[in-house]
Amino acid sequence: MRGLEIEQFLTHLAVEKMVAASTQNQALSALLFLYREVLDLPLELTFQSVQARRPKHLPTVLSKTEVERVLRQMSGETLLMAQLLYGGGLRMMECLRLRVKDVDFEQHQIMVRDPKGMQDRATMLPETLKLSLQAQLQAVKHLHERDLASGYGEVSLPNALARKYPNAAKEWAWQFVFPASQLSLDPYEGKKKRHHKHESVLQKAVRQTTIQAGIHKIVGPHTFRHCFATHLLEAGYDIRMVQELLSHKDVKTTMIYTHVLNRGPQAVRSPLDGG
Repeated sequence: MRGLEIEQFLTHLAVEKMVAASTQNQALSALLFLYREVLDLPLELTFQSVQARRPKHLPTVLSKTEVERVLRQMSGETLLMAQLLYGGGLRMMECLRLRVKDVDFEQHQIMVRDPKGMQDRATMLPETLKLSLQAQLQAVKHLHERDLASGYGEVSLPNALARKYPNAAKEWAWQFVFPASQLSLDPYEGKKKRHHKHESVLQKAVRQTTIQAGIHKIVGPHTFRHCFATHLLEAGYDIRMVQELLSHKDVKTTMIYTHVLNRGPQAVRSPLDGG
């Protein structure tokens, strides 16, 4: 089988099997790898196969009352992380990868480094979280000092900074705001370091507390970012400002949140309601 048969197979997946776009792409990638790396055969594709459609889903958004109900069920570090997602519009991994140097109490902002799209941005540091964040950093500093006393205290650094600044990995400024509870072996350097918390910690906490709050929606950590954007637009903030806070390259991406506001179909009264 060569290009023509492969394209027929990809069309079969999309039309008859009705697979998702990601499944079709995975099949194509596997076939490309097989022909190029295993069989060592050139493969010419015209890409005329029918493409599986990517579904367009509106984001799940909680009301302010529902957000409060979920947060009320949380405590400790997971509560603080969820509050940062909602209060600053952070993505889950942006929150987990926060370092001490990125929290600016004087300027009331959080610097998000190397986010999706590789463009740094600044977002707001909620005034109500300052004391909690300061307490968190104090606890992390004690943990870091204990690690240093035990001969550890290093974290992984982005890009090639470890080679450029050999001692930076042990500096306080580079430590994670939400460190893991245990040291782990760095697979690249073979050293024991303290990584940030695993994403599953926050994911499980959000799922459990959503159920405890009696909310019957599919809610994950990223839902808080959706709520951040929607609630800012509800409050009348300019969509361009929200776009910048979210680091969206195109305002069309931000505009999806207008579909879940009262400015969308909900603003039109149903004829059954006498509108």
